[in-house]
Amino acid sequence: MKILVTGCNGQVGRSLTRLLAQRDAMVVIAADRDTLDITDNSAVAAFILANVPDIIINAAAYTAVDKAEDEVELAFAINSDGPKLIALAAQQIGATLLHISTDYVFAGDKQGLYQESDSPAPQSVYGESKLAGERAVMQSCDKHIIMRTAWVFSEHGNNFVKTMLRLAKTHDSLSIVGDQFGGPTYAGDIASALLTIVDAVAAQEPIEYGVYHYSGLPHVSWYEFADAIFDIAVNESLISNKPKLTPIPTQEYPTPAKRPANSMLDTAKITQHFGIEASDWKQVLNTNIHAYKG
Repeated sequence: MKILVTGCNGQVGRSLTRLLAQRDAMVVIAADRDTLDITDNSAVAAFILANVPDIIINAAAYTAVDKAEDEVELAFAINSDGPKLIALAAQQIGATLLHISTDYVFAGDKQGLYQESDSPAPQSVYGESKLAGERAVMQSCDKHIIMRTAWVFSEHGNNFVKTMLRLAKTHDSLSIVGDQFGGPTYAGDIASALLTIVDAVAAQEPIEYGVYHYSGLPHVSWYEFADAIFDIAVNESLISNKPKLTPIPTQEYPTPAKRPANSMLDTAKITQHFGIEASDWKQVLNTNIHAYKG
């Protein structure tokens, strides 16, 4: 089984390549932006046709949500054009494509959990570009799984957990948005979920292709997430004092891109079809919070 991972240096990509390296029966092709420009039609076709992977996991993405409001062309090139080129090449060689997407494809104004069947209505350029990428994958590759996730964090890259721990060293008090809700999701758990699907494909099990939601539980606000991070960090002696936290409404923390107020994803479908349970982010942080101190 030969697997191509694009975006191998991102949060999910790093976790994927680490886990795949432990699989003796799998040949891993790890590609970063220097190895493969996914926006280059001829480069994508040549690379995939030369390597002929059985499964492609597209973890490459433009994720600078606010900068995307100004860098529209670049965001669409990476998040929409790139997935389309990968999907077309995957279709040509009969490969299965696993593509990572986002909660930002939704408006965020629903009451309750977002299901895969809910109508997308992105409110930002980033969300629009990711939705365009989903649609390109659906139209271009028959054997596709689109995994929407949310609030990704890991030991690598920039993310909320690392930001909070850094701020705790220099701030006695912090104001955190308290009216946006979602499920924090550990990148390592996303990688594990993707590998469960890889195993199902490799075993030639019946696969229901399409869109799946995967994120963490319990659902919380950013304020509640920060509160939990600091409680764990103090308990594990990573920080000496917990900053005083104040919840604020979104309008008091304006950003160029509009964030969904509700990013809570229903993960029942992926559990039903693949036996994949939601990520337990509290357990992850309790186990490895020291890995975020850098």
